[in-house]
Amino acid sequence: MGKGDRKTRRGKTYRGSYGNTRAHSAQPAVAAAKPTVTKSAVVKKAAPKKKSA
Repeated sequence: MGKGDRKTRRGKTYRGSYGNTRAHSAQPAVAAAKPTVTKSAVVKKAAPKKKSA
């Protein structure tokens, strides 16, 4: 677990690579999340009742 280890932060820094251990963005994931726009559920109207003769 040192410079040569690709899975640790120190190893990523030594190799100059990025990954899950050494994420490229310094912002927290919660702040970067944008609110998703969702379409409202389509409500089907009930068929008109048949009149009995």
